[in-house]
Amino acid sequence: MPPLALTTLEKLERVPVEFWLKMVMIVAIFAFSIVLIRGISQVNKVVLTILVFLIITGLGFHWVYERNEPKFMTPAVEAIAPFFPSKSMNKRW
Repeated sequence: MPPLALTTLEKLERVPVEFWLKMVMIVAIFAFSIVLIRGISQVNKVVLTILVFLIITGLGFHWVYERNEPKFMTPAVEAIAPFFPSKSMNKRW
């Protein structure tokens, strides 16, 4: 074995701390998503439908007000935007 060969521990010590933090966060998010999916599967479907409707509606109103929708949603937001207030409309006051 060459005297300058690095051991596995020495190689791991050279890996930046940010990498390890990101790896821990990825594992934590994965575990949380599994717990969340298992919890959602046990929720009453009516409650789940109402919750999803409220989230989508809130996101839609946010897009219309701020006009920061994704590009593929621009035609739909353009169609409904005249019926709701927007941030640019409030700047006139």
